Amino acid sequence: MQFAANDPRPRRTLRLACGTAASLALSFGLALPMPFLAPMLCVVILASMPRALPFKAVIALPLLVMLTSSIGLLLIPLLIHAPATGVLLVGLGLYLCFGYGQRGGNNLLATFLVIGLTMISAAGATSFALAVLVIEGLAKGLLIATLVVVCSHGLFPEQTAAPVPAAAALKSRLDANWIAVRGTLVVLPAYLLALINPAGYMPLIMQAVNLGQQANSLSTRRAGRELLGSTLLGGLMALALWGGLSILPHLWLFFLWTLLFCLLAARRLYGLSHTRLSAGFWMNSLTTMLLLLGQSVQDSATSKDALSAFAVRMALFMAVTLYACAAVYLIDLLRQRHPSLAASS
Repeated sequence: MQFAANDPRPRRTLRLACGTAASLALSFGLALPMPFLAPMLCVVILASMPRALPFKAVIALPLLVMLTSSIGLLLIPLLIHAPATGVLLVGLGLYLCFGYGQRGGNNLLATFLVIGLTMISAAGATSFALAVLVIEGLAKGLLIATLVVVCSHGLFPEQTAAPVPAAAALKSRLDANWIAVRGTLVVLPAYLLALINPAGYMPLIMQAVNLGQQANSLSTRRAGRELLGSTLLGGLMALALWGGLSILPHLWLFFLWTLLFCLLAARRLYGLSHTRLSAGFWMNSLTTMLLLLGQSVQDSATSKDALSAFAVRMALFMAVTLYACAAVYLIDLLRQRHPSLAASS
């Protein structure tokens, strides 16, 4: 297949694959807390911003971490002393964050706010030291991701000035409210599980956030197929990569295997390989692979049975995905049967 000389998709494919693999190798090589965060954030930034990060964004991102950390820390006393009120406030915060994104706000900002609201508060409800560890992992992961994004744009620059991404079409207040309820209901059960065992369910929160974002951008008819299919494919990709890595466990091979699988997914994400599936499907498959793979590598480093832990984690991911599909269908069914409720929201 031949592409036009000014086609930006091959460079964007290389940029996404190389950036993701490099951030993953750096985070594991530096033994960062929660090393899966850096490649996840790198994928989100590179996929949502085709242009190089402006200087003001490089300055604003650390401030964004401070903001999300502050919100999560402020909720810790409520979750400890008045858990029902704390959970209700988290649900309200999720609704507002998803609604902000649906009304034309910055989706990257909305994602960071959801992550900080859920992960930091859930960790702090059990141990303040664990909340500090989550903040450290988020800050260091974002720093690695930002540096890698800048280097990736330097290595694979756009040949022509990339146009500013068109703003998402503003949804009506009615549609935005209902879609925000969708995302909130998808994330909230994973958050409740994380309150019970934060260390074990942190990746589940990240997966729920991904599913909540994807569910908000899909029609009801496509939601079930794409959410389930992308989660299952991500698990299969993680299992295949783990099998290749087990032949000779080494950081460089970890980087190369990740680069290969990211290239395969990115080619389809950007339309270089023909596929009937949406870009969101391949995005969710890639992020699911990174989450499952990162936890499996951490399990093996602590002498745990990585395969059995992977099976349990994959079952949880599929359960959350099935719940997300059910939430999408039930919310849309409720909206159709009770239009008066929608009008009052």
